[in-house]
Amino acid sequence: MPLIAHSNLPSFARLKNEGETILSKDRADHQAIRELHIGLLNMMPDAALEATERQFFRLIGHSNQIAQFYLHPFTLPAIKRGNKAKTHINTYYQDFDDIKKQGLDALIITGAHVEDANLQKAPFYQQLKEVVDWSYDCVTSTLCSCLATHAVLEFRYGKKRQPLDKKCWGVFQHSVIDRTHPLVSGANTKFDVPHSRFNQILSTQFKEAGIKILVSGTVGAHLCVSQDLLRIVFFQGHPEYDTISLLKEYKREVAAFLSGSRVDYPDFPKHYLNAQNKAILNEYRDKLLAGEFALGDFPEKLINQTLNNTWGNTTNAIINNWIGCVYQVTHEDIDKPFMDNIDANDPLGLK
Repeated sequence: MPLIAHSNLPSFARLKNEGETILSKDRADHQAIRELHIGLLNMMPDAALEATERQFFRLIGHSNQIAQFYLHPFTLPAIKRGNKAKTHINTYYQDFDDIKKQGLDALIITGAHVEDANLQKAPFYQQLKEVVDWSYDCVTSTLCSCLATHAVLEFRYGKKRQPLDKKCWGVFQHSVIDRTHPLVSGANTKFDVPHSRFNQILSTQFKEAGIKILVSGTVGAHLCVSQDLLRIVFFQGHPEYDTISLLKEYKREVAAFLSGSRVDYPDFPKHYLNAQNKAILNEYRDKLLAGEFALGDFPEKLINQTLNNTWGNTTNAIINNWIGCVYQVTHEDIDKPFMDNIDANDPLGLK
């Protein structure tokens, strides 16, 4: 069902131009369809801020549940922003205080760029903790991506993330290890997931916390869920990424090298580029270092034509299942204890 454009957020217009179903608030008001209000705490850096909006909005919009979706983006004031991002946030985002007053059915918390393993050094640590604590008590389900997963494991379970020897970056194969859980109903049993992180929560840490691991891969646990089936859903990777997201990240790393903010030229994301793409990018690197090319010559359009997406369909299935479970809890049987009304063998009520 459609996303409702209840504000002038540019992502609504862009998604509509891409062919997504977007309804105006006026049209939505004339339809007798139940609403789901989902918050998006967007902590991604400026360069990925709006792209992250679209990625999660698109995933929610692809859900086939019978509901109108109202997405409510907000962020944390302690995150340092440039002027363009500040203007975007001040114009289109909501304040957390307003979010608390209106309430939410579900919440998505994105990752953030914090390389240090010690999350307490992050300037937004306390503000994020406030959101997590509130969501645990007041929101049906909170879905966490990457750093948000690490933060919740520390806030609520006392498990601190561990630094990696080298950045985990690329597209990696994963397998469903618990096929009975409603979140993976209808999902591929093997699929890829993009990752981009300097730290990790070990599988043993998830297990020690009593968190159920549903999907794991060559780089560790990916999709996990709290003991109460749905209260907190954990992604350690970035299944929301667009096909081109890692390429854009690679380009930003090249820009960081040129500006001197990183000392070495970046390696390629693993299992993402084919041999021809690597040859094109190696030629670009050589000419860049020789002074023949500039950042503006980066062959993004050429590479983008041959990139593969091996995670999108499964991500859509999992998000669809998540929305279905949230919908049942919030609209069909609210008098029952949390999640008691979900049939693990038929989470979406299709039988």
